[in-house]
Amino acid sequence: MENKDLLTRRVAKILPDRTGLEKLIAGKKIRLYQGFDPTGGHLHLGHAVGMRKLMEFADADHEVIFLFGTGTVLVGDPSLRDTGRKLITQEEIDDNIKDWKRQVSPIVDFDKVTIRQNGDWLTKLNLKDIIEIASNISATQLFKRESFTRRIEKGDPVWYHETMYPLLQGYDSVVMDVDLEIGGTDQEFNMLVGRELQKKMNNRDKYVLMTPMIPGTDGKKMSKSTGNCIFLDDAPEVIYTKLMAVQDSLMSTYFELLTDLSMDEIASLDPSKPIENKKRLAYDITRQLHGEAGAKAGATYYDTVVQPKVAPSDLPVVTVKSGTPVLDILKLANLGVSNSEIKRMLEQGGVEVKDDILKFGKHTFRKIIYEP
Repeated sequence: MENKDLLTRRVAKILPDRTGLEKLIAGKKIRLYQGFDPTGGHLHLGHAVGMRKLMEFADADHEVIFLFGTGTVLVGDPSLRDTGRKLITQEEIDDNIKDWKRQVSPIVDFDKVTIRQNGDWLTKLNLKDIIEIASNISATQLFKRESFTRRIEKGDPVWYHETMYPLLQGYDSVVMDVDLEIGGTDQEFNMLVGRELQKKMNNRDKYVLMTPMIPGTDGKKMSKSTGNCIFLDDAPEVIYTKLMAVQDSLMSTYFELLTDLSMDEIASLDPSKPIENKKRLAYDITRQLHGEAGAKAGATYYDTVVQPKVAPSDLPVVTVKSGTPVLDILKLANLGVSNSEIKRMLEQGGVEVKDDILKFGKHTFRKIIYEP
């Protein structure tokens, strides 16, 4: 990608202003980061937007930090939430991040970035440290965030530990002494707290670059809890098929945020050929995550199985004992989804077993072999 796109493409907003950041990066190599809290074991395409932006800076020879939020996740980000997050255990954190590096390796060149974990410093803060950090931000400012005011107006609780989240995330900027933080538009409040802490505690400025939030396949916010995600570790045929289900109106957004097609190429796509455009998108993104062979396999699966709506003859097999409950069969079928997602699909009527063929959702099939 040409460097002229660095501060324009995949960018929703730059604070305090784009001109200042342009001048800064023109004059020196800057240090920047984005944090990812390990709230789950699977990363999705929404995370990939920021990762792509990080790699653009890394390719431009800036110092890029890929931060695992192993400390901030203990509190839980309250951004855009109407209820508090369930507290997470250290065992869950370790389990969630153990596979992250493999998942993002098609997007992130680890020879060009540094991986850090904010649990390394946040869990070592003592009471004096926390008081010093908190003394730089007013309580009034913290309670002005939209998600808190919305809850207060409804009479719902805002838990004290949630008010600490922006302070802890903001402190990451101080510890790493960064010039720039990247994050989604939902992170604006947290990143501006970090900007203020950097100014007051390190006596220097920090810029904030916000990337757009990419909608899920149904047009709503991409979220693990709503089932509209395309996960980075989904199988090629699943990624390709999910992308073919994305709303036509989102095509240009997906092309801009998740591919390297030029903006001129994207603008020249023929809107009268949505299927052709969508297949091009699905192939490109599947190729990024699974290579040419994976993209071809995904396209073949869609063309021969999904469009004709038949189960393939060479289905993956799940072997179970006769009388095994459907829920247990689903858990054994290596579907690439969590147990909670399996239960939700089952409750919503998205599971069918007919003639020893298991159908999960619209496009995933398994052959059941029963043992006596």
